[in-house]
Amino acid sequence: MKVILKQDVKGIGKKDEIHEVSDGYARNFLFPRKLAAVADASAVNIARGKEAAADFHEAENVAAAQAVAAKLEGKTVVIKAKGGASGRLHGKVTGKEVAEALAQLAGSPIDKKKIELETKDIKDAGVFNGKVRLHVGVVASFKVQVEVEQA
Repeated sequence: MKVILKQDVKGIGKKDEIHEVSDGYARNFLFPRKLAAVADASAVNIARGKEAAADFHEAENVAAAQAVAAKLEGKTVVIKAKGGASGRLHGKVTGKEVAEALAQLAGSPIDKKKIELETKDIKDAGVFNGKVRLHVGVVASFKVQVEVEQA
């Protein structure tokens, strides 16, 4: 019997997928728990429409991420931080500050959790490498230049 899953079912599949299951499993387990519905012609068309819409939105998200990656790739972000004459900072430069600077450069918000710096916390002036993972398979490399402001 062909069924369309209304929720993720372990061992069978994910929501809105069409699967072939035994009649007894469908009647005795899936239908009473409202985990699936019979895959008749109209339900199959609706499921395929949802799948096409999801694919379209995914393609839009990837295209947007690639556009942002093109803006950021190879760029240098300058961050000014308070520090001493030796080049040592009073505090550190974090991913949040880098994300804010990248967001200004890209023109769209960047999640600080998606930024990977070569050093976890930047405590000295200098140039550091970083990457931002915008989407699955879409990564942009950039440099962070930290300059010291005299306190």
